[in-house]
Amino acid sequence: MEFKWVWFLRIAAMTVLVVLGDACLEHERIALLQLKPFFNDYNDLVDWDEVKGSDCCEWVGIECNSTTRRLIGLSLDYTRYWDKGWYLNASLFLPFVDLKSLYLRGNTIAGCIENEGFEKLSSNLSNLEILDLSENYFNDSIMLSLSELSSLRYLSLAYNHLEGSSHRNGLQWLSRLGNLETLDLSGNSLKNNVMLHMNGLSSLKTLSLRGNLLKGKLLHIQGLENLTNLQELDLSGNGIESLESYKDDATKRQQMIHLEELHLGGNLLNNSVFASLNGFPNLRYLDISFNQLKGSLVMKDLDAFSSLRELYMGGSELKDFVIHKGCCDLKKLEVLDLSGNAFEGMLPHGLGNLNSLRELDVSDNQFSGNLSPLSNLTSLRFLSLSRNHFEIPTSFAPLANLPNLKLLYADENKMVMESSFHSSLPKFQLKLISVSKSITSQELSRELLTFLYYQYDLIYVDLSGNDFSGALPIWLLQNNTKLEFLILRGNAFSGLLSLPSPPNLNASLVDISDNKLQGRIPSNICSAFPHLRRLFLSKNAIEGNIPPCLSGMMDLLFLDLSNNHLSGKLPEELIMNSSLIMLRLSDNNLSGNVVPAILKANRLMSLYLDGNNFFGEMENIDVSILEFPTSLWEIDLSNNKLYGKLPRWVGNLSYLRTLALSDNHFEGSIPMEFCNLNELQYLDLSQNNLSSSMPSCFNPPHIEHVHLHGNRLNGPLSLAFYNSSSLVTLDLRGNNLSGSIPEWIDRLSSLSVLLLKSNHLHGRIPVQLCKLYSLSILDLSQNMFSGPIPSCLGKLTLPMAENKILRHKEYVLFLREDESTIFGLSKLTKGVNDDYPSSYMEEWIEFTTKSGSLSYGGNILENMSGIDLSCNKLTGKIPLELGNLSEIRSLNLSHNNLIGVIPSSFSKLNQLESLDLSYNNLSGEIPNQLVEMNSLEIFSVAYNNLSGSIPEPKAQFGTFDEKSYEGNPFLCGSMLHKSCSKTDSQSTTSSTSNDEEEDSLLDMYVFRVSFLVSYAVMLLATFVVLYINPNWRRVWFSFVENCITTCRYSTVGNFLGYYISRRCV
Repeated sequence: MEFKWVWFLRIAAMTVLVVLGDACLEHERIALLQLKPFFNDYNDLVDWDEVKGSDCCEWVGIECNSTTRRLIGLSLDYTRYWDKGWYLNASLFLPFVDLKSLYLRGNTIAGCIENEGFEKLSSNLSNLEILDLSENYFNDSIMLSLSELSSLRYLSLAYNHLEGSSHRNGLQWLSRLGNLETLDLSGNSLKNNVMLHMNGLSSLKTLSLRGNLLKGKLLHIQGLENLTNLQELDLSGNGIESLESYKDDATKRQQMIHLEELHLGGNLLNNSVFASLNGFPNLRYLDISFNQLKGSLVMKDLDAFSSLRELYMGGSELKDFVIHKGCCDLKKLEVLDLSGNAFEGMLPHGLGNLNSLRELDVSDNQFSGNLSPLSNLTSLRFLSLSRNHFEIPTSFAPLANLPNLKLLYADENKMVMESSFHSSLPKFQLKLISVSKSITSQELSRELLTFLYYQYDLIYVDLSGNDFSGALPIWLLQNNTKLEFLILRGNAFSGLLSLPSPPNLNASLVDISDNKLQGRIPSNICSAFPHLRRLFLSKNAIEGNIPPCLSGMMDLLFLDLSNNHLSGKLPEELIMNSSLIMLRLSDNNLSGNVVPAILKANRLMSLYLDGNNFFGEMENIDVSILEFPTSLWEIDLSNNKLYGKLPRWVGNLSYLRTLALSDNHFEGSIPMEFCNLNELQYLDLSQNNLSSSMPSCFNPPHIEHVHLHGNRLNGPLSLAFYNSSSLVTLDLRGNNLSGSIPEWIDRLSSLSVLLLKSNHLHGRIPVQLCKLYSLSILDLSQNMFSGPIPSCLGKLTLPMAENKILRHKEYVLFLREDESTIFGLSKLTKGVNDDYPSSYMEEWIEFTTKSGSLSYGGNILENMSGIDLSCNKLTGKIPLELGNLSEIRSLNLSHNNLIGVIPSSFSKLNQLESLDLSYNNLSGEIPNQLVEMNSLEIFSVAYNNLSGSIPEPKAQFGTFDEKSYEGNPFLCGSMLHKSCSKTDSQSTTSSTSNDEEEDSLLDMYVFRVSFLVSYAVMLLATFVVLYINPNWRRVWFSFVENCITTCRYSTVGNFLGYYISRRCV
């Protein structure tokens, strides 16, 4: 009777809860608010409202029981990730007695407060089944605390600081978790013996040890023998070389009989691994990709895996198949990945026996021939043939009888004409087709792939880089109403840009850039693609105005109309009120004043307006009533007609990362407000008329690239950049900087490119430059540096540096999620994405080499290294240590006062392409060892005091003419039309040994006397003329005054600078 009353009261209480409302329990709401201060670094829990009565079940990260309204799920992932390790009070979770899942991923938790660990939860939280502590700072000592949570079924400690040591609270305590079914220990520092601690986990079904320190022969796999329920084991990303074989041990084989999934990718396993895996007869999934499989793949080795459904063997060095009858034993195989190997020749006909195959990836190999072995794989749904040497007919006739084919990748192969007339229609209806960079003949490029005319279910089409010509294939949009991605860039489609009249409601990305389209942007473009998210029409010949309706496309995120002939004004709404986050209109003929619109940008993150005719003053704006945009990350207004002073309000753009204002007409000083740009990474103010010096407060903590060349900046190198350890490029060429290079230059530890050419710097080259271990390009030319060349420069490694170029994350495009359900494919996203950069800013520098000033960017800049010390007043000998610069590609020491001999150690500079030692006072013979420099393209020792025979004209030295040696009267050789006879040689030797110094000084003495006399005569004549004629005198002094202030920036000044530069080269 008493039991019935208790039951009645419980039902009544639940009824009252339901009747009174659906809000969460008040004491749990209060407990959550007590948690909030510990997990709210960036206000991620903003909707955790403190207003009494608010329903915490609706808060972010909260899941409640729909009946009792008690908390059953709590997700606090990545809510405190800036700390460097803090200690958690686990007792804060005690009020949530019905909690089933707790996610604390990525919060930098280092452990628990003493006596307040997870063991406190064992009594109250008896329903806790899921605990995710991954991506924190936990170590082995957490295990004892966790071992008390006997109800756990899922535990993730991935990417922590576990080591598997013999700590008294270590991994051995895991065996107490008898109900645990999934254990993720990936991304730690566990070693081979970790498996010995798994014996007690009898319920375990999934174990991940991916990315640990397992290595060598894995003998301790027997530690898993008691895990009779284990179905999935992940050992990928370790250093395992071999596995213990179970082949001859029936007992052990029986114990591991339930294992179905085995991940071994990214180890050091060789071909013998197949024999070791015979002990797992029920494997359905096997990944041995990215190992050291080499030579032949003997399919007979796979006979034992008759239950196998998925097999991944990509990323190794397999070269060919050996097909036996045993291949037919893989009748259940559905997925086969052989990508990224070295397979060559024809596809083996034995592949046609894999009748259950649904996915086949043979991309990134060297297969050739036709596709006939695939013609019978009627179950095939996913096929990747990309980056091979297949000869594929434009009709894809060998695949015409594959009715289930949905995704087809055939990029970078060779399309061929039909060998015979093929009229049958394909049985497949594709969802995705990617055939980029595959058309190699002009005849084939005249018409699209014929079978596409019969496709009506396409969602993704990529035909880029094939040079297809003719009219734009609008029928692709008309025939395929579900089409979301249309990528036709890099072809030769011409004519007007016409669009289908019925709107395409599903189109998300249209890329028709880099074609030959003409005319205006159609007025119906907005109605044709009402839900478009990305539109790319760059590198065409489109003209006219930008349609205003583009600003009303509320789904449009990316718009690129660059490199066309667009004119008129930019619709301000496109910046102010649109949904765009990236707008690129570079290299057009747009005009007007865009600054007011920029200051009212709404969501825009990246704005590229460079290479247009925008004009106006950026400073002349009333900013007192403005609320500055916080979304802007990148602004590029370079190469326009902006003038006046640099705007101080730029300092209010607190999240700005990139600012490019080069090639305009700005003047005055760099504002102090620029020091507020704490997020700035890239600054380009080059080719303006800026003066004064860089503000000493300018030390953005993340700055990487600074370009200030071609201005009138003056004074010494201030304390600007003093704390900029992240600085990679510093370009101050062509200014009026004076003083010496500061001794703190070695604080710029990441500096890779230092360009100080054409200033007024003097003093010695500081040895602190030798401590810049990332330095690969150094240009100090056309200054007044004196003293010897520091020998320690020979210790620079001049590394190839990826940080020299701008690298950005990429936007990756995927098909809709529901499509993966339709296909049922595990690798739907493989190859589906087409990458677009998140930034179009490029890093370019100028460096003088090979007798000219060249621009370097992208991968070329990454591999470039050089030193230019020319046109200074350097003295002393060339350091022998410079011969240790094994990676250097350009070395210019010309136009100095260097003496001594040419070091024979230069013969070790095998990468050197340009060597200029001209216009010095070098003496002695040219070392014959220099002929070993096989990469040398430019060589000059002109106008020195060298003697003896020039190097033998072989290899690269056979390509140099007499200009490389002119101005050295004592050099001889057939190229110089001067015999090196024995008599001449003895005379020269005697002269060199006894009177070398006297002969060299004689020439210099005659030159100096004649020069001084001529100079005195010309100077006296000038004074006489100016004294006699007062009008000429006034004109002369006016001319001199103007030259002093503006000569460098006038046409005459540029000509003089160019002339001097050419002379120095």
